[in-house]
Parts: sequence; C-alpha cells; structure tokens
Amino acid sequence: MALVGYTNAGKSTLMRALTGSEVLVADKLFATLDTTVRALHPEVVPRVLVSDTVGFIKNLPHALVVSFKSTLDEALEASLLAHVVDASDPGFERQLAVTEEVLDEIGAKDVPRLLVFNKIDRAADPAALEASLRAKHKDCIVMSARSEADVAKLHKRIVGFFQQNLVEAELFLPWSAQKMRGEIFESCEVLEERSDGEGAFLRVRGDPDVVKRLGEKYGRAKPAPKSAKRGVR
Repeated sequence: MALVGYTNAGKSTLMRALTGSEVLVADKLFATLDTTVRALHPEVVPRVLVSDTVGFIKNLPHALVVSFKSTLDEALEASLLAHVVDASDPGFERQLAVTEEVLDEIGAKDVPRLLVFNKIDRAADPAALEASLRAKHKDCIVMSARSEADVAKLHKRIVGFFQQNLVEAELFLPWSAQKMRGEIFESCEVLEERSDGEGAFLRVRGDPDVVKRLGEKYGRAKPAPKSAKRGVR
C-alpha cells in the first residue's frame, strides 16, 4: 500500500501512526524525497507493507516527475493507494484534484484507493466539515492521524481490503513434520487447531495461492467448514 497526496497532507505522520515507526515528519515542501517502506502495525496476515511517497504540488514539472520516478513508482506497484488530503486546508479540493492529475499522468489511475481526509481536528468546525465531506465523497475516511481511535479505524479498513479475497482451508501436519509449523504460521492466519494420534489439523486463512501450495505440500488439505468473509470492510 502506498500513501499519496499533496505535500504537507500529513502522510509521514500517518505513516508513523500506521507502522509504529519513526519516520521524518516536517512541515516543509518535499520533506519526503525517498520512499520509506514499513510493515503495517499491528501486523496481519497477509503482511501489509506501507510506503510513503513524495508530496505532489500543482503543475509538478516534468523534470521533477522524472527525478522522483522511483518514489512515484511505488504508487504504480501498490495494490492500494491511500490518498491523503489535508481537510483543514481551505484549498484541499484543488489539492485533491492535483494529486489525481499526477496519478493519472504516471499511469496509476486504475489502482484501487481509499480517500483519507486527514487533520480534521484542525478544522474550524470539525463536525460540520466531516458531514460535508461524507456527503460529497462516498466511503471516504475522515480522521486525524494523531487520534489512536481514528488510526485504528483506518487500519481496519486497510486490513479489510487486503483480506477480502482470502480463503480458508484445513491442513494436516503429521507429528513427524511439526518443525514445519513455522512456515504455516508465517504465511497464514491459523484460526483453529485440533489434533489426534496422527498429527495436527490446522484451519487456516490466507491467500488462495499460498493455501493451495501448502495444501499440496501437506497432502490432506480440504476446504474448511466455514469460508472466509469477502468484501471490503
């Protein structure tokens, strides 16, 4: 997942909140020039990596687009974009449009995205602004990166996106192969475990390809009694 948005939208602060990392937070143009990548925290399965990208500005010169190509490429390679907007800035609608234009220019128009209105706590009338934003932008997220509760809600939405296509299955691990448990626990979420005289049965949830590979490796995989929920939460 990549954080994108107009410069000073609060991406680095949000990055720090989502990953529990110490990244540069500065109130200046292009404070983030290099791509920073950290794991979403608390970690989930599948593991989600979050990258912070350069802030966009109006009429971003072609030379700068080329210079920042490595960081802008993160937006192209990401499975999800979190478009961060400073809701407290009077010109946020223009800034939102500028970012969309740059994303179109680099070919990221079709990458799925979440629209995140940040810094709502700095608005003159937060409640009124939030109501207006939600009425105009369906499914948007209105928050403050400095609010733990708001960050938790965003974390849940991100996890929901990446887990929407996961499947469940039951794997069998004979007692003679228990040293392989680490591989299963690292690549899938183990929902339930039971055992008998032959070995352990693990009900897991994970990426379809990973679950299929593990099933083939451990031989006795079969669909779990309950399928994983689908759809963005």
